[in-house]
Amino acid sequence: METREIFSGVNSIKFNQRFKTDEDCYSYIAAIKWEKGYSCRKCGHLKYIPGKKPFSRRCSKCKYDESPTAGTMFDKTKFSLLIAFHIVFKIVTKKKGMSSLELSHEFELRQKTCWEFKWKIQQAMQSSLMYPLQGEVHVDELWIGGPEQIKRGRSIGSKKLVVLALEKLSDGVGRAYAQVIEHASAKEFRGFFDNHISKSAKILTDEWKGYSPLKKEYPGLEQRKSEDGNSFIDLHVHIMNLKGWLRGIHHHCSKERLQGYLDEYHYRYNRRNNMDTIFDLLLKKMVINEPIRLSMSISEG
Repeated sequence: METREIFSGVNSIKFNQRFKTDEDCYSYIAAIKWEKGYSCRKCGHLKYIPGKKPFSRRCSKCKYDESPTAGTMFDKTKFSLLIAFHIVFKIVTKKKGMSSLELSHEFELRQKTCWEFKWKIQQAMQSSLMYPLQGEVHVDELWIGGPEQIKRGRSIGSKKLVVLALEKLSDGVGRAYAQVIEHASAKEFRGFFDNHISKSAKILTDEWKGYSPLKKEYPGLEQRKSEDGNSFIDLHVHIMNLKGWLRGIHHHCSKERLQGYLDEYHYRYNRRNNMDTIFDLLLKKMVINEPIRLSMSISEG
């Protein structure tokens, strides 16, 4: 085990003092990557010598030379590692994040390049599925899309349908998760519930029939009249804030990209009381996770 110095906080001056060069960033990633010890990616050997490039490691057996970024989401970026760190820091510490257009202007990069890297960041922001919502949980659906009027029932037209759950606490609200779904059906709801809500939770929903079949698996599920949202005030405030963020920052979001934005919003939201470690935690996820290859069919969001 190797100890490492963790960067904490959201102060940009402190960040700029800590990360001045690419070497500073390579050193930080290397400390994350090999925190639990070195093991060659090719042969599994546990001993190494310094590699050719700064902070890379060469296997003393098979001579494989491994960069700190190899096998991470920072592999083969089209700009410097220092800029990559700056982008991650701004997206995760700014309350509203930054759009690819804003990133393009600030760092003088092509918007498509910023969009591709932000997509990687959003993948790292996916829920670990290890911390289901507990206690009292409120659940509802929302539509995200253009100006098309909402039709009666759960028909969505060209809008994107999302199910959202919020944890209620005695002194306010806790964590929240959201997931894009195709239909407001028990089958679609079940996948979301299984991923994000404890079976011991007291779950409150409106009277939509799609929730009723879940009572067998979730005995704490109770349905009540929505009263135009008055029965779920905190949940609907959260929904309005989420929609406002999507409209104000990103304007349009394709269906293929929407889940990424939901994950980004809730990654920051669920860690709003732990901002000191939010940057380091996200970097760690980006180092541990394998690179994600983008499909060119996924449009800018």
